[in-house]
Amino acid sequence: MLKIDTEACIACGLCEEACTFGAIRVEGDHAVVGDNCTLCGACVEVCEVGALRLEREEGVQTADLDSWTGVWVYAEFRHGRIAPVALELLGAGRGLADKRGVALSAVLLGSGAEAADGQGLGGVAAELIAHGADRVYLVDEPALARFTDDVYGNILTDLIREHKPEIVLAGATAVGRSFIPRVATMMAAGLTADCTELDIREEDGALLQTRPAFGGNIMATIVCPRTRPQMATVRPMVMKPLTRDAQRQGEIIEVRPEAARLQSRVKVLDSVVAALDKVNLAEADIVVAGGRGLENAEGFALLHKLAASLGGAVAASRAAVDSGWIPYPHQVGQTGKTVAPKIYIACGISGAIQHLVGMQSAETIVAINRDPEAPIFNVATYGIVGDLFQVIPKLIEQIEQRNRG
Repeated sequence: MLKIDTEACIACGLCEEACTFGAIRVEGDHAVVGDNCTLCGACVEVCEVGALRLEREEGVQTADLDSWTGVWVYAEFRHGRIAPVALELLGAGRGLADKRGVALSAVLLGSGAEAADGQGLGGVAAELIAHGADRVYLVDEPALARFTDDVYGNILTDLIREHKPEIVLAGATAVGRSFIPRVATMMAAGLTADCTELDIREEDGALLQTRPAFGGNIMATIVCPRTRPQMATVRPMVMKPLTRDAQRQGEIIEVRPEAARLQSRVKVLDSVVAALDKVNLAEADIVVAGGRGLENAEGFALLHKLAASLGGAVAASRAAVDSGWIPYPHQVGQTGKTVAPKIYIACGISGAIQHLVGMQSAETIVAINRDPEAPIFNVATYGIVGDLFQVIPKLIEQIEQRNRG
């Protein structure tokens, strides 16, 4: 809460000028704060007479934070197989767990009857261990064949309360975004959504959770120092999975929840799996992306030709999609898809942070732009300053010659 000392206030107006939200204004002989105040503190910093101060409510502190230990990953299992983001999170979780000197555990919920390999969830749990987990909490119940927020939330919450992990990670998928906030609410814990980077703060071991903020214009690092567990969802294709180690050993703990915790208030009438999108950017090893620099829809014909010669897929920035030059399924970025190909060729893309969060995990980034100051060159492995309408045809010519040879 922003407190105003009306006796000390001299109505100078500095606070009103500093507030970018228009939440504070001078009325008569003192300042008045409105309901749209975000508690950013900008007005407090400029007040020369100390008439403004912020009073923040202290968060509910979990008793004995030191009793919470370990890193957990919710391993999403849908349609008979593990979601790729679960393996990516095990890779990230392994690094966090090693820094903290604790075990990395995976939580696997589902029905073994759905397993695509016919080995039940035991085989799936073994895969999680091969990809970095030290321990897998396995809940294999027919009632979990169809996802519902309340049942999945009940079981994960019960496990967290019993075993007290300090960190819980989940994929920012439709499932993760649906029930992980419920778990955080029941645990009275902080939750950071759509993270693109995770790390451990050295001085106190807190989880540093980085995500785009203010429309993707800045990257914010968020910390939840007073509550446990520290919870975060992570966008798919941002983290790197570990190489599978078939010799790796771990513990599989079978959990039998109480029957009442498997009762859902939601009745799933039908589950429809949409046909796979023809634009399969997530699995492409080479992605050729175009932005505003293509100037019009016809420019993408050139990108399609380049992608075809490389055996890759075509993507686009939001600017190109919003201009109607290419359909939305091709969009990469904060409001589109996240990709991590071996090669990402950015053609006529300036490199706004909203786009970078969707492709910065590519192994090699090639940027083609006529503006040598374009931000895309700051993340590019190789940069070509020039007119893409001259550069790309020469690339295609060279690639086709090599293909024929």
